[in-house]
Amino acid sequence: MSDSAGTLAPWLAAQRTSLLAQRGHAWLLQGPSGLGQYQLGLELVRAWLCETPGASGACGQCSSCHAIDVRTHADLCVLMPEVQMMALGWPLSEKAQADIDDKKRKPSREIRVEAMRDAVEFSQRTSARGRGKAVLVYPAEQMNHVTANALLKTLEEPPGDVRFVLASEAAHQLLPTIRSRCLGHTMVWPAQEQMLQWMQAQGLAAEAASAFLRAAGGRPDDALALARSGRSPQAWAALPQAVARGDVTALGDWSPAQAIDALQKLCHDLLAASVGAAPRYFAPADLPKVAPSVGALTRWSRALVKEARTADHPFNAGLMLEALVAQARNALHSKH
Repeated sequence: MSDSAGTLAPWLAAQRTSLLAQRGHAWLLQGPSGLGQYQLGLELVRAWLCETPGASGACGQCSSCHAIDVRTHADLCVLMPEVQMMALGWPLSEKAQADIDDKKRKPSREIRVEAMRDAVEFSQRTSARGRGKAVLVYPAEQMNHVTANALLKTLEEPPGDVRFVLASEAAHQLLPTIRSRCLGHTMVWPAQEQMLQWMQAQGLAAEAASAFLRAAGGRPDDALALARSGRSPQAWAALPQAVARGDVTALGDWSPAQAIDALQKLCHDLLAASVGAAPRYFAPADLPKVAPSVGALTRWSRALVKEARTADHPFNAGLMLEALVAQARNALHSKH
């Protein structure tokens, strides 16, 4: 989703107004993925640094807002895993970029301690624009213990004009001492009708919006990302039957991590159906008619959790997808 305030979902705009009316030097935005923690965090820092902010946020027109839009604001420090920095257009430090360009290492999937040390140094410098400084950390749970401890010291004794936003999709993984130093905000889960209206405003047909929202477990950002990935609602609905037939082409253009996520959703719905609960990600009619045994589903669920740990580093993505579909087919036809 775009960073710009013009496309901000109404439930995020309401939370922004509420948070800006409160005082505090460190916020922890927490909740499951897909609820807009990153967008809300960016909206807060945008408003804090804006030259003419209003009650509902930044003006969007001043040189400070423009500097954030083009990722060059001298008083904003963004801490993310390097893979996410690159995906969202934030520049890496010169040394980090040089190391990656020279193939000395791959972009990190966690927030590196070197980046945190740079942020601590940044927080101690004088504001360049005179509106204070801001540090945005996302997803905050991607700090390891060393990185988190480096941040903790600055949170405990913050320099006078720096404010922090930690945006997290797994706040329980953060150090309790970090959680206790921040004001907590639990992300609002919007009403179904509100989410559908917003997705239709992004150009999706009502039926497709509903299907993608179901596939994303009712998380609007994830649903929009799924819709924009080029997948169709029909292909999602056909996935359970295709996997039951052992048809690898159903996952043909998916990365191993995406395929595992989809199969975990299918396994979840079959386990739910086996105890009489409603499926969450698929329509009941999409699920295989003959349900596998609970034992087989439980074993499959455990195997998928294990596969997920190494999904980002498969030796051969094609072979891994074949193995995943074979594993799924065996589970779906197992009676024990």
